[in-house]
Amino acid sequence: MRYPKFLKKNGTIGFVAPSFGCNIEPYRTAFLHAQEKLKQLGYATALGPNCYKGEGIGISSTPKQCGEELTEEYCSKRSDILISCGGGELMCEDLDYIDFERIKKADPKWFMGYSDNTNFTYLLSTICDTASVYGPCASAFGMEPWHPSLEDAFDILTGEKNSCSGYDGWEKESLKSEEHPLAPYHITEKRKIKRVPDQTITIKGRLLGGCMDCLVNLLGTKYDKTKEFIETYREDGIIWFLESCDLNAMSIRRAMWQMEHAGWFQYTKGFLIGRPMQFGTECMGLDCDRAVLGAVSHYQVPIIMDIDLGHLPPMMPIICGAKAKVTSQSNEIQIIYQLD
Repeated sequence: MRYPKFLKKNGTIGFVAPSFGCNIEPYRTAFLHAQEKLKQLGYATALGPNCYKGEGIGISSTPKQCGEELTEEYCSKRSDILISCGGGELMCEDLDYIDFERIKKADPKWFMGYSDNTNFTYLLSTICDTASVYGPCASAFGMEPWHPSLEDAFDILTGEKNSCSGYDGWEKESLKSEEHPLAPYHITEKRKIKRVPDQTITIKGRLLGGCMDCLVNLLGTKYDKTKEFIETYREDGIIWFLESCDLNAMSIRRAMWQMEHAGWFQYTKGFLIGRPMQFGTECMGLDCDRAVLGAVSHYQVPIIMDIDLGHLPPMMPIICGAKAKVTSQSNEIQIIYQLD
């Protein structure tokens, strides 16, 4: 596994828009303020050509322009790390225009984003054998003040931290709007971690995962190198981290079934399941937790659910491709990363 160099003080943070750009409010103002905050911390910024565009379908520009931007900015020496401007809908269409062979040969660089950015965070690990960060996108860093999860994500990129522990509460309804573009997370709900088995859990293995909406879309395509990846790291075993956006309980169940029958869970050490966007909803009597448990409990490996991961913030920054030790007891979780 290739691990990029950490962002150094006075380094340059690059921004790209392989999915949505920051062309509309509240994202434009939040993105501009994020750049100001980062400059105040002593960092330079470098923007890709699509960061403020909104010309594409579900992405910032055409798939060709988005794919070429991502390739060029990843391989360029003008930035030290890359943060995606945002999530979106059709980043998968960029993939035909991303030069993965060139990226393999380039010096590794931290790329951070989530949701639709699974199309790159996951493939960096499985195709390019390069670690990435499944974490917040650019405009989140414009909030005032930063939530501790933003501090954690930035500290992962700089190497100040090698672990994360989650947060006490989460946001059910955002207060961020055109009138309040810099609003912090509206924390109203208490975190309630669920474990199977319901006891203190320790898992060691290599982290792999992302947004299930995107993962099942990649499954079976020419970009699906999952089985080769898990075979390479079979001695470590895989800790799957999974979350979902649009999928309801039945869709989650089908997605888990599809991944299982594609052989993805062959060397599984455990599952980390984020709060789904459809948290608290049911479909024909099936809720999201039972959708997961019914699909994978027969593996008899630890399952930790409703953790701080995904579309209901805050989210822990997860290093995709890294070896890790995960411990959970009571209402707590800790992930310690081992980058070697």
